[in-house]
Amino acid sequence: MTPPHITDLPIRALTVDDLRRCADLSEDRGWLREEHKWRLLLAAGSGYGVDAPDGRGLAAACVVTRYGGSHAGPELAAIGMVLVADRFARQGLGRRLMTHVCDGVLKGVPLTLHATPYGRPLYEELGFETTGRAEMLRGAFRHETAPATSRTSRIRPATAEDLPRILRLDAEVFGTDRTHMITRLPAFADRLVVAEDHSADGTLTGYAAAWPNMDTHVIGPLIAHDTATAQSLVTALATGTDRELRTDVDVRHEELLAWLKDRGLASVAFNAVMTRDIPDLPGDWTRRWAPLTVAAG
Repeated sequence: MTPPHITDLPIRALTVDDLRRCADLSEDRGWLREEHKWRLLLAAGSGYGVDAPDGRGLAAACVVTRYGGSHAGPELAAIGMVLVADRFARQGLGRRLMTHVCDGVLKGVPLTLHATPYGRPLYEELGFETTGRAEMLRGAFRHETAPATSRTSRIRPATAEDLPRILRLDAEVFGTDRTHMITRLPAFADRLVVAEDHSADGTLTGYAAAWPNMDTHVIGPLIAHDTATAQSLVTALATGTDRELRTDVDVRHEELLAWLKDRGLASVAFNAVMTRDIPDLPGDWTRRWAPLTVAAG
């Protein structure tokens, strides 16, 4: 019997039981295993994959995180972790998986993703357009003698009572509801901090998290009403770790990027922020500094 072509193999749903297979696939392509991140994405979102015909794990995988929602479906979906095992690369499998997800599972849903230069041509062929750029930075954070402080906000660790306010601010800035993702932050992140203004009612002006990813702490999400507050949130998170920091910042936030580089973080790569069936991301980009993870939009 003639074995099926790689693009004819069935695509199946992935679950947290596939965590090791997903991490193995990441490693196969020279990425970090990132099991902590994979666990979040598979729990809060939906994974899709193709089992390798040689019985060695997954031939391909991706994750989808849906946001908002109505009777008609989600308001926005982010696609991430699009991977094809090296031995099955350049055989059409990535296109097959993305077509299944974009034109089948998510047909009619506005989509977004962060694309590497390698993946961008395929996404353009599938109808995605570049609407922005994000710069990845990494390095040991160098503290100032006088730490960065915001004149308008005070920074403190988040408590359980802050969660409803965080969710309201996040929906306003992100542009759609992502309760199912943000409510996982207290368990997912090592540190979660909030910024409040100095008024009597202590209005929430920002929040940020630092979560462990292999040998780094990733700063994200980072939401703040101005640059000084964003700097203060990062400084507070950096104070609580001796690991290198990593984050992905919208390139329009030039002042924050320069400040991070002055503090020891170096540019690693640029990714294109792409969308399909929507002209730009919803929400307020001026207060959205870094995503929780580029894989989830």
